Amino acid sequence: MKLKTIAKSLIALSTAFVLGACGNNASSSQSSQSSQASESGLKTVKIASVGSDADIWRYIAESEQAKKAGLKIEVQEINGGVPLNESVADGTVDANAFQSIGYLKGFNEANSNKVVPVGTTYIEPMGLYSKKVKSLNDLPNGAKVALPDSPYNTTRALRLLESAGLIKLPSDFKDGTGTPSDIVENKKNLEFLLIDDTTSVRVLDDTDLIAIGNTIALEGGLNVLKDSLFYEKADASTITSINVIAVKAENADKEEYKKLVDLYHDPEIQKYISEKFAGTKVEVKKPVSEVWGK
Repeated sequence: MKLKTIAKSLIALSTAFVLGACGNNASSSQSSQSSQASESGLKTVKIASVGSDADIWRYIAESEQAKKAGLKIEVQEINGGVPLNESVADGTVDANAFQSIGYLKGFNEANSNKVVPVGTTYIEPMGLYSKKVKSLNDLPNGAKVALPDSPYNTTRALRLLESAGLIKLPSDFKDGTGTPSDIVENKKNLEFLLIDDTTSVRVLDDTDLIAIGNTIALEGGLNVLKDSLFYEKADASTITSINVIAVKAENADKEEYKKLVDLYHDPEIQKYISEKFAGTKVEVKKPVSEVWGK
């Protein structure tokens, strides 16, 4: 009799355990379904980026602001400016965020599939650095000036030198194709050297002045706002240096892409960017119509 009683008790316990486990599984399944249901109401947007910009968009993707905007942002990191634009043009991703107005114009001139900006983000100033002089006025006659050896950045550096009053360029100087040979006035007889811009910080000791893009400068421990002798300002002369969020031309009016722009300029997001990059990604909140030619 006792054996039967024990057997019945074991059966009852086993039944309770199974039912309890089923209940937990059901609860877990319901929770998962609820989570999927809540996410299913979000519009998925795929954005391609690289480096520090990809870090920013991963932060935005995880933010409460993105959820409130009704977006589920998927960030894909792709190396190379052309692949980043091609990924938008062929529909692999919906948008990208990495490039300046000048770079985007150059891409469009060389490709039939057009990519256009839907909003501005920041200007990351290029700066003029030196370990040999403390002021541009102290540059000696015949000083060696190093410029980044890539078409757009070479012309960007020459524009910067002109803004600093060191040279003068012709009125028809073209961004993306201009070279030092186009200079029409060079009072200090500056000597120009084209170098791999990734080596810029390492060769500071070897030249009198170097133009360095901020990403490379920041990675080398330099803050353009504090350590450069002169840097780009966000004004009419640097419109082509303003970075943008870009999409396929036919998608430019879609609401979800305009939301990406609003998210980037959200005050909390901007606080993160400013702290993360020591204020060197200077926010630019201009209408596309002011920076993009008709």
